[in-house]
Order: sequence, then C-alpha cells, then structure tokens
Amino acid sequence: MVGRRPLGRQFGWLWAAYAVSTFGTWLAFDAFALIAILVLHAGPTEVSALAATGLAVGAAVAVPLGPWVEFRRKRPVMVAMDLIRFVALMSVPVAYALGLLSFVQLLIVSVVVGAADIAFNAASGAYLKALVRPEDLLVANGRFESTTWTATVLGPPVGTAAIGLFGPAMTVVADAVSYLLSAAGIRAIGGSEPRPVRTGAHGARLRPGDLLEGWRYILTHQTLRPLFFNTVLVNGLILATSPLLAVLMLGDLGFAPWQYGLAFGLPCVGGIIGSRLARRLVSRFGRHKVMLTAGALRACWSLGLAFIRPGVAGLALVIAVEFGLISCMGVFNPVFATYRLDQTETDRIARTLSAWSVTSKTTVAAMTGLWGLLAGITGPRTAIAIAGLLILITPFLLPRHDHTPHHERDLARSQT
Repeated sequence: MVGRRPLGRQFGWLWAAYAVSTFGTWLAFDAFALIAILVLHAGPTEVSALAATGLAVGAAVAVPLGPWVEFRRKRPVMVAMDLIRFVALMSVPVAYALGLLSFVQLLIVSVVVGAADIAFNAASGAYLKALVRPEDLLVANGRFESTTWTATVLGPPVGTAAIGLFGPAMTVVADAVSYLLSAAGIRAIGGSEPRPVRTGAHGARLRPGDLLEGWRYILTHQTLRPLFFNTVLVNGLILATSPLLAVLMLGDLGFAPWQYGLAFGLPCVGGIIGSRLARRLVSRFGRHKVMLTAGALRACWSLGLAFIRPGVAGLALVIAVEFGLISCMGVFNPVFATYRLDQTETDRIARTLSAWSVTSKTTVAAMTGLWGLLAGITGPRTAIAIAGLLILITPFLLPRHDHTPHHERDLARSQT
C-alpha cells in the first residue's frame, strides 16, 4: 500500500502541513465568489473578473518570485508564504466585521494569495526533491495527490454547511488558520538546510535574464517541453468549461444544487483510487508507459459532458465521465510530478516550477474568458463540445520516447 511506506518524520510534518492547508483551501472553495454575491451584491461580470484577476495578475506578480526562491533556503520561504496568505485572508473577515469590506479588497487579496501560492509551490517542489530519496519521490507525490482528492471530496460539502451555519466569512477564517497551521508544521520539520550557492561572475545578484530562465529551460528540454504544452492545454480546457457546466446543469437542465455538488464531488473518489494505484502501475509497466497511457486516457472523457440530458440518466452520465477523467488524472499527476522533478536540474527547480505555474494559471484565466465569450455565441453545450474535441488532440503532445538514461529508468522502476 502506498500509504504504509515510511518516508521519515520530516516528510510526515511536510505532508501534515500540506494536508491541513489543502483541506482549508477546499473548505473555503468559492468563498470569495459567495462573499462578492451575498455581501457585496456583485453581478456575474464582477464575479468572473474576481476569478480571472486572481489567476492572471497573481501569476504576473509571481514571475520574479521564481528566481528569488531559487537561491534561498526553501523552508523559510514556505513559512513566509504561508504567513502572507494567513494575513491576507484574515483581512477579509476583519474588514467584514468592521463593515469595511470592498470588492477591491477581494481583488487585492486574491492576487496576493495567487502569487504566494506559486512561490510556495516552487519552494516546496525543490524542498521535496532534497528531502526525499529519489526512489521515494513517487510515493511522496502519490500521498500528496491522494490528499488533494480526499480534500476535494470532503472540503466543499463541509464548507457549504459551515457557510449555511456561520456565513461565508467563517470559511475564509478556516482557510487562513490552515495556512498558520501549515507554517507551524513546516517549522516543526527541523534539521538544517544549506543555503543555495550561486556560482558565476554575478554571484548572488538577481539578473534580468533569470526572470525567463524557467521558460528557457523548459522550452529547450527534450521531454519537459511537450509535457509543458500538454499539461497547460489540458488543464486550461478542463477548467475553462467548469463555469459553463454550472450554467448548463443548474440553469438550462434544471439540476438542483445538491445534484450538481454530487456530480462533481463523488467522482473525486476516483482520484484517490488512481493516486494509490500509480506506484503499483509504474512498478509493473514502467514510468514512461504509465504516464503516456494515463495522459492519453485523461483526454478521452471531456467530450461526453456535451451530451448531458436532464434527469437521473444525465446525472449518471456526468458522474461516470468525471469519475473516468479524475481516475486517469489521479494516476497521471503523481507520475508526471515525479518525472518533472527527476528531469529538472536541482539548481533550476524553483524557476522551472514557477514558470510552469505562471503559464498554467495565466492560460486558465485566458481560456476561461475566451470560452465564456464562445458560450455566449454558440451556447454552453457547443462550447463544451469544442473544448472536448480540442482535448482529444493533446495526447499527441506527450513525449513519445523515454529519454531518461537507463540507470535512471531502473531507479524509477524500483519505486515500489
């Protein structure tokens, strides 16, 4: 079993910190949108702008953070980003209690949290590679993936209940506190972490060229480049249609909110199953074959969402399609995350992960806006179908050949 392989006390604290912050995030899922609607009486344009701005502007702000994180100790950076997110999020319920909350504040907080998310993820990826043995990376990423899907299943229903009892601001408080607990967990890891040393004539100074180093490294790498385009496009196309599915199901087809929540909550169990199967599949078939197969299969499901009909049959179709999609993602994501860390040089991990996240979030924001316009012209169902057809092309972007040296392939297969 994946969950029974011991990875040490230090990883245990890192995993606990990740778990508590992830549950906090999903507990407060869509809290800002609800606050904007229920408290500030914002319309659909303002709510859409809130979601897009947090992604796009937060990603732009995070561009210089990748190089900055690269040459600093990663654990203090992670603690700092957790504390920044705690302070930013807590400002919302405080302003609400004082009657001072504004839409502009929600925009600013979403940008700050979005940028801190990218910096934290870049630092944590680099820290994980240094903390865990290479043969245990897939186990570690599998645990993170399983935790994410578990939080996705449990967080939104509990958060919805909390909103009904205490109001939307209380879930933001819970999310903020989760980052404070995460910072405490990361501090508890202990041990020493050497300061990264930058060599060369420029020493520790940050150069303008460093801002683009992550993208330069990805685009010149034989296997990271196709994976980069594949994952960015798949994530963008899937997430761009999420608001359209909500409009189609809750509006045109008349599904009740609890049915909508069930349709997208229950299939997340597939992500838990997939993440726990990933290591066994790699052990049997090899990492590259599993990544290629799961990556191709996850592109085959989204088109089915264009054929939703009212009633029980339509609900069953959504659950089946989402279960298949998320199960494939549960297998693909930890294998891909491990492969990306293995393929990236140690002194470029933070910049590479930051560039990847910035591009992904920007693409999601742009495609969400574009598909919103497309749905206004063609209707939600047609826009969803177009996205589903385009996703079918993305498997051709996956690396067809494994360029990993033979001794590293043997190491990857030993991750059992």
